[in-house]
Amino acid sequence: QVQLVESGGGLVQSGGSLNLSCTASGTIFRIVAMGWYRQAPGQQRELVAITTAGGSTNYADNVKGRFTISRLNRLDAKTTVYLKMNALKPEDTAVYYCNFRGYSEPTGAALDAWGQGTLVTISS
Repeated sequence: QVQLVESGGGLVQSGGSLNLSCTASGTIFRIVAMGWYRQAPGQQRELVAITTAGGSTNYADNVKGRFTISRLNRLDAKTTVYLKMNALKPEDTAVYYCNFRGYSEPTGAALDAWGQGTLVTISS
């Protein structure tokens, strides 16, 4: 099992910045990818940004140049993924979810976990 704990959402004015973080802990795991998704009211959940174990990143077109995803493998065997969001727009308003994909080192079982979600609200 992998547990994800998110933090960093809130209310900010258009043009402002927010930083989200998500820490993965639990069983000994090997990461395939970690990413951020978002879901606006009445909309489907969509990919925002993703980073793979090899360090490559991919962004949704509507956040490229404004958002930056990064990952830190910590000495306490936890892993934290960050989403730095700049030049925020009202259309960025959504619940942001962290996602983990990987597998358990001891068992080889596939792991796919979601965070609880953090609300980001951008006022115009």
